Amino acid sequence: MHSVLEVAASQDRESRGIGMLNEGALHAQLKDWYRRNGDRIERVIDGFVVDLVRGDLLVEIQTGGFAPLRRKLELLTRRHRVRLVAPVPLSRTIIRLSDEGELLSARRSPRRGRIEDIFSRLVSIPSLLGCPRFELEVILTHQDELRVYRQGQAFRRHGWVVDGRRLVSVERCVRIACPDDAARLLPPSLPEIFDTAQLAEATAIERRLAQQMAYCLRAMGVLHQTGKRGNAIVHRRVETPRSP
Repeated sequence: MHSVLEVAASQDRESRGIGMLNEGALHAQLKDWYRRNGDRIERVIDGFVVDLVRGDLLVEIQTGGFAPLRRKLELLTRRHRVRLVAPVPLSRTIIRLSDEGELLSARRSPRRGRIEDIFSRLVSIPSLLGCPRFELEVILTHQDELRVYRQGQAFRRHGWVVDGRRLVSVERCVRIACPDDAARLLPPSLPEIFDTAQLAEATAIERRLAQQMAYCLRAMGVLHQTGKRGNAIVHRRVETPRSP
């Protein structure tokens, strides 16, 4: 029986050079952290380059949105077991650098991430979790976000643009291998019938994220739409048949 697998982990990574601190570097750091002895790196499978091959398991690491991977994942899962590994930052330290790479300031971002943040990206591929050859592993991380000053850009950040992200440490991993695993992310305090406002309140997340979470869980067959309450869609959990 599949279950949400939590793997305790706390492994600090060494800082990389300033020239390596970009989106590709975060991907490389995660691949280095995730790699095990015997894994094959950057192999071409069915016309696609796959990050890691571990026996008969294909591992793809994605630090950004999932939409660009949709076709690749759909085709690979026709013949292979595929695990998508995605980081979610629990905390970020905002680091400002000079053009020469010198540290100007560092502060902790007030925003705290959480496992439910993955649904904002999962909206691109929610039905894949119903595929028996696919699983998702969420890596809950602590990261540095590097910013440099560029006049006339990033108006809301007063010219400070994001120049890259760096992996600081991994707190734990959560593996979601089937819809039942995703269903366990629903808070037990939810009423039998609920809307996304109640879901947002029960999970202490924003309404928009609760809507994305509900959309994904409906696509996985975890939730069923039972009607509307005003303009809000009302949901009910789908009961999973118990094994005899």
